[in-house]
Amino acid sequence: MKTIPGSKYLWKLPETDSQHIAHIASTYNISMPIAHTLLSRGYTDHDAINSFLFSSLEKDVAHPSLLKDAQKSVDRILYAIANKEPILIFGDYDVDGITSSALMMTSLLPLGANVNFYLPHRVKDGYGLSTKIVERAARNGYKVIITVDNGITAFDPALKAKELGVDLIITDHHRQHAELPDAFAIVNPNQNECTYPFKQLAGVGVSFKLLSLLYEQKGKELPQKVYELLLLGTVADVVPLLGENRFWVRHGLQYVNNAESFAFKTLKQNGKVVRPHVSSLDIGFSIAPQINALGRLEDPRQGVKFLIGSDENEVTQVGKVLFELNEARKEIERSIIAEVQQMIDLEVVNVIDENVIIASSKNWPPGVIGLVASRFVGKYGKPTILFHETKDGMLKGSCRSIPEFNMFDALQASSEWIEQFGGHSQAAGLAIKKGNLPRLKESLEKIVSDTLTAEDLQQKLVVDAEGKLSDFSQKFMQDLRHLEPFGCNNKQPNFLISDVVLVQKPKLLKELHVKCSVFADGVIKPVIFFNRPELYTQLMEREGDSFNLAANVQENHWNGRVNIELTGIDLSFEGANL
Repeated sequence: MKTIPGSKYLWKLPETDSQHIAHIASTYNISMPIAHTLLSRGYTDHDAINSFLFSSLEKDVAHPSLLKDAQKSVDRILYAIANKEPILIFGDYDVDGITSSALMMTSLLPLGANVNFYLPHRVKDGYGLSTKIVERAARNGYKVIITVDNGITAFDPALKAKELGVDLIITDHHRQHAELPDAFAIVNPNQNECTYPFKQLAGVGVSFKLLSLLYEQKGKELPQKVYELLLLGTVADVVPLLGENRFWVRHGLQYVNNAESFAFKTLKQNGKVVRPHVSSLDIGFSIAPQINALGRLEDPRQGVKFLIGSDENEVTQVGKVLFELNEARKEIERSIIAEVQQMIDLEVVNVIDENVIIASSKNWPPGVIGLVASRFVGKYGKPTILFHETKDGMLKGSCRSIPEFNMFDALQASSEWIEQFGGHSQAAGLAIKKGNLPRLKESLEKIVSDTLTAEDLQQKLVVDAEGKLSDFSQKFMQDLRHLEPFGCNNKQPNFLISDVVLVQKPKLLKELHVKCSVFADGVIKPVIFFNRPELYTQLMEREGDSFNLAANVQENHWNGRVNIELTGIDLSFEGANL
């Protein structure tokens, strides 16, 4: 694989096999850059290409009975429904947990279940099931508790439930620790003894599979609303959009683009989504962040009521609150970014000599720090942990990592300094005593230096295909849609456009974004670089020079007009005329 240094990233360029690319393009009647993208991503023969392009229920979706303890859970839920036993759904305050809770309620109520739900408050209750909540549920007569998107580390609550005669069914998708809770049943494809073939379901996906089995055995069809909820939770939780997830997200997008709920319509309007067809990127960038704001409501239960509510006035009112909360969240996020950046500029946080960015504050809300951590991973290419410091001297943190560094494994290896942790390889949460922070930092730094090379720590940009400005037509945009939905492990393709020149001086917008127009092969296209203000100076200094451009391609819908535009990712003055 060829590489060239870009302004920020080391570009990894795709191999070019012109004959193979042309064969794929002609066989599937698709544009050359799209054919090149398929080849670059490992879809080299007809079977692999067909499997990726054409999802199917039979090929991509395994039967839910393959999930360990799924049948046992269904039997217990059916018994509870038949005997009118109270069931409590215990969720989480993020999008995955909220949509999972809404999906459970949407599916169990029509079956006559005596069911209620509880979402913990992010600050007052913290993450996950607690013994206190189990005790309260038992006092209120609940016989079954079903966790959604949490529970795989609920060791003490599981023992308390057993002691109090409450059957605890855990549905989760996070990785298990060395042991499992002593629960009545655990449905989680990521537990060691589960043979379910697809391991990357979101929490809402696990809930959906369990309810699919339940409805199948009742001889009924699931309510159509579940496909909207499954779509939202799956995209928002940033699980790989391949295999079964790809099938269900495609199915969900087809559903919401034909029969959206009033809540979904409200979220679209709030997010100013004006395209005729909602995409996974619209959900990830415009719609899901609003649902995340649901977890910051004083009563998170409003979130579930909003998603499944039939009262349009109530949905509209919560929608307005959501919009305001999301705007406030953006402002808080900007202020935390500025604080962390100041720490870096003053070398309180050393990004030159150290490979893990760690910072904490009493003033940073726990619901926002994960988003900010992602920003600094993107900016510096280093694993980042930001902590909210509580009044009792505990630090509650959100981790985000780079693909080369498995944060979950690193936390496991550093667990002697940690009170509690859970999550995935590139996103995790933890709690530690403030005094243990230096030891945790030292442990993580050692793991990075022992396991990663200098190249691992260099920020990289994988370029999927070469393209010319003249390639980016309406036909190209139609072909690009065959690769959707875009998201984790199926990113929007990056294209290399070689030897372009500026048409006029670039513009710096809001001191953050750079807008310009480029020319090559007789075609002019507008380009915008978001959050790359440093490129303005580079382009001004070398205004007449040709350069290579790495960019995404998308349609811009505005005032009834559709334009094809480029979102610049990086540029390189080295290796022009490739």
